[in-house]
Amino acid sequence: MTIDAARATPGPQGDSAALAAAIGARFERLPLCRWQVMVRLVVGAVTFFEAFDQLLIAYALPDLRDEWHLGTSQVTALMTVGSIGMLIGALASGRLADRIGRVKVIAGCIALSGVCNLALILCTSPEPFMAIRFVQGMAIGGEVPIAATFIAEITRAHQRGRFVLLYELVFPAGLTAGALLAAWLVPVLGWRWVFGLAAVPGLLCLALARWVPESPRWLADHGRHDEALATMASIEEKVERITGAPLPAPAPARPAPPAPGKSSLRELLTGRYGKRTLVIGLLWFTGYFANYGITSWLPTIYEDHFDLGLSTALLYSTVTSCAGLAGCLIVALTVDRVGRRNTVIWCMAAAALCLLLLGLTGGDSATGVLAWTSLAAVFLFGSNICLYLYTPELFPTRIRALGSSVGGAMNRLGVILGPIVVGAIYAGGAIGTVFVTLAAVALVGSLSAAAGAEETSGRTLEDVAP
Repeated sequence: MTIDAARATPGPQGDSAALAAAIGARFERLPLCRWQVMVRLVVGAVTFFEAFDQLLIAYALPDLRDEWHLGTSQVTALMTVGSIGMLIGALASGRLADRIGRVKVIAGCIALSGVCNLALILCTSPEPFMAIRFVQGMAIGGEVPIAATFIAEITRAHQRGRFVLLYELVFPAGLTAGALLAAWLVPVLGWRWVFGLAAVPGLLCLALARWVPESPRWLADHGRHDEALATMASIEEKVERITGAPLPAPAPARPAPPAPGKSSLRELLTGRYGKRTLVIGLLWFTGYFANYGITSWLPTIYEDHFDLGLSTALLYSTVTSCAGLAGCLIVALTVDRVGRRNTVIWCMAAAALCLLLLGLTGGDSATGVLAWTSLAAVFLFGSNICLYLYTPELFPTRIRALGSSVGGAMNRLGVILGPIVVGAIYAGGAIGTVFVTLAAVALVGSLSAAAGAEETSGRTLEDVAP
């Protein structure tokens, strides 16, 4: 379908649907070059530092607990309040990004998170700290799914998994960098320095505004046809200038049915998209319940249960994060061949097996916990990063950010409940039961994917979700 044909489709909704399909076809002809890499780096830097901010609390907690004389319930509250904010932020950002645009929401979230980091260093008691972490959590929870949505919308189907997941590696890399920096700085300088340094990346909102264009797919879907065409033409011009060769003619676009006038939560929860929402929600919840049930409590388990020093406890926890990063890299390089569905099924199943074996041994030694949790992290991180690729592929442009945000909200629900459940079990001294419980949750995720996940590898966004 040509652009003229797109413009000729009767009615504004027909215009938008046809133009969005034509723009999708134009994206499919773009070769991978420096332009996509530049956008991935700028948006990736934002996601990197949001991940950095997210995990800092786990490494600051031992210091905060001693400074403010916190009990177990207060420690749990400090650990989870940010995740509650992330849940709310994820739900709100999807609706907002589908209405005002992807880039504006991403820029606003990183700016807000930076301001919150500055405010955190001024806190002298847990109550204002928790309030600020809640607001910061809204920013972090809002940015991550929208960034994944945006990257998916500017990427062609061929090797989309590899490209998107190499971008998504910035999130676990941010977690790992946060762990490394915190493990070094907290024992030496204290937790305030870490949050002070984490405020600086808030300035990335300026780089976003200057170098990252709005998604042409979103512009077309919202009836902003001239802007969509101008933005797409600008992208094509930059790609041609970088590659030094004219672009091939776009393939005929698949005729698109007229879309509803507005994105709708009802559409997300019924029909073909209702089933996808249910499955993807279960995968996000189980994956992050198991993931954060492990990682958030590891420093405390090493310090309290095995009597390790703070530096050693943080170092052991960092090893697990690094193992998870390796798992993400493996998945990024293989997901287009293995497929999204198989990746999630087998990674979750392997993680369940590792945790079950650890639970049956009872966690007899710190090195045993280190070995088995690190192996489980390889599979859990790998499965979870795949969801950032898979979720935006399942929904059409009109509800793509909303669908991704529902996944992000279920992610946050898992992040909230995982540490709470682990904390309750660990308080009773049953460390083996902790890992058996997490194994059962991971197994539920694997079975959910096997029962209801659809394969999207190698298909255009418009083909998967018209």
